[in-house]
Amino acid sequence: MIQRTLRLPEGGLTQGSIEEQIIEMASLSYERLPLLEAIVERYALGLGAAFKSFCGSPCEVTVRSFDYLPCGPALESLPAPALTAVVRVQPWDGRLGLTISPELMFSLLELMLGGRSGPSKSWTPRSFTAIEKRFAERVAGVALRDLENAFETVDEISCRIEHLETSPQNAMLAPPAAAAIRVVLRVTVEERQGDLALVIPDSLIDTVRSLLVQSFPGGEIAGGDGGWRAALSRSITGSEARLTAVLHEVKLELRDVLEWQRGQVLDLGIGMDHEVEVRCSGHAMFRAAIGRRKTGAMALRVTEEIGQGDDEDGPVD
Repeated sequence: MIQRTLRLPEGGLTQGSIEEQIIEMASLSYERLPLLEAIVERYALGLGAAFKSFCGSPCEVTVRSFDYLPCGPALESLPAPALTAVVRVQPWDGRLGLTISPELMFSLLELMLGGRSGPSKSWTPRSFTAIEKRFAERVAGVALRDLENAFETVDEISCRIEHLETSPQNAMLAPPAAAAIRVVLRVTVEERQGDLALVIPDSLIDTVRSLLVQSFPGGEIAGGDGGWRAALSRSITGSEARLTAVLHEVKLELRDVLEWQRGQVLDLGIGMDHEVEVRCSGHAMFRAAIGRRKTGAMALRVTEEIGQGDDEDGPVD
């Protein structure tokens, strides 16, 4: 459970204020979601590369805070004015809020317009223009695509921006008293900084909560990490495997073998249609018919796969 610290009132402690603080602490106790915290860390790493490709400048993204608190205070804690995208998440059938600070939006805009050599200018609060809102949608689109990738280990989701709000407090995500998670990411681009904030209501992630409460991601998550599976698959497919085609095996006494002479003909007792057994590292893989290609090279045509249970005798020395 999340531990909260009592906030001392300005007029000193009273019996009533202590009781109010205890009630508030009880109402703000939430179940931790360790896997969600790990996903956010992974999201921050991927988002840095995504913003680098977007604006063409080195970018670093770090998790500034990860808090469990009611939805109302979570939105009120974000600075205003700031463009907030209300995002519909499918198939979870709910909304989350993505807030882009003006410092981040205008830093990215200046860099993309060639303002690398000039110092960052302070922003005076004002209303946002239509061009600025469209640019904010592009920035939000980059962040949401990477968010979809970060949640691949849990579920396949799609994020669609429904509309933009000029103040986080105007975003209607869930009832103000409903539990939520607030994530604040610090984005640094060429010594310019800005914040990207996510507000995720608990009701949005109810369908995957049983996965998010796990302490160790990976082992019990269906599908695992797609990137790791792809890397492992590339390594396996690029490796070499030696196959051995065994035509026939016979058991003979040692004294008979010692009596063999040069030029002696050995009867193996096999016909022309006899199939070979193909092995890999001593393990039988399949049976194949022998043939010859037009080029004169010998060839094998697989006729039957051999399971592990069929190879009871194991390799023969």
